[in-house]
Amino acid sequence: MQVSVIVPTFNRARTIRQALDSVLNQKGASFKILVVDDGSTDETRALIENLIQEKTKIQYFFQSNQGPSAARNFGIRNTQTSFIAFLDSDDEWLPGKLKTQLEFFERNPDYLICQTEEIWIRNGKRVNSMKKHRKFGGFIFERCLPLSIVSPSCVMMRREFFDQVGLFDETLPACEDYDLWLRASVRFPIGLIEKPYVVKYGGHHDQRSRQFSVMDQFRIRALLKLFESNGLSLIQKKLVASELAHKCAIVSQGALKRGKTEEAAFYEDLIKKVVHFSK
Repeated sequence: MQVSVIVPTFNRARTIRQALDSVLNQKGASFKILVVDDGSTDETRALIENLIQEKTKIQYFFQSNQGPSAARNFGIRNTQTSFIAFLDSDDEWLPGKLKTQLEFFERNPDYLICQTEEIWIRNGKRVNSMKKHRKFGGFIFERCLPLSIVSPSCVMMRREFFDQVGLFDETLPACEDYDLWLRASVRFPIGLIEKPYVVKYGGHHDQRSRQFSVMDQFRIRALLKLFESNGLSLIQKKLVASELAHKCAIVSQGALKRGKTEEAAFYEDLIKKVVHFSK
């Protein structure tokens, strides 16, 4: 069983070598690495090309800047292995990550996806994750509604996962993973390995969460898309409507405080559209 490890990157020459080394040091699993460079203008290309001369397990692809969804989707489309994993180019894996997840799938042949626990580092210091970020396993759809509790660097999935759920939504500039995990968790369980195998670094200036002041606007788009889709049970639709109304109210209030009355009205209209489902 071989795993394709997809590493999307954009101007992360200062961190990507550490990320790739953490994959190359994995034991007990067959893997290849696909680095998808989303239009970097720093030294990323030269660094990876030099590394490829030493390590044959790495493939390098370059595309114009289109965002992390397009980079991950490019990687998915360009590999045919039975399993796929992702690693953000500013994170790293701990030893045993791939082996442990492959063993999980051997024990749980009906699961299409699993994730591991993670360690958070912020501005160079280890921090405890907040209660709202706590990870759960199994049928976790309701727990996924407030915000993402699944991390791209922590997951591994069978290829069939994407046949059922689809790829990352390239129209979303942020929260594209939140959207994908919602589409997955509404259909089937997500496995959890309760040991941290990922070190997730934060606090640097180029994180996407720092580029947008209101992340809930993208979560609302994901929720609305799910609400309008077919296949939700009545209970699931009520849950989505309730969370959608809650997030719209927050974003509308924020827009009013900033004097953006048209934006506030847009979200108020959305609330009216779903409110009868949320009761």
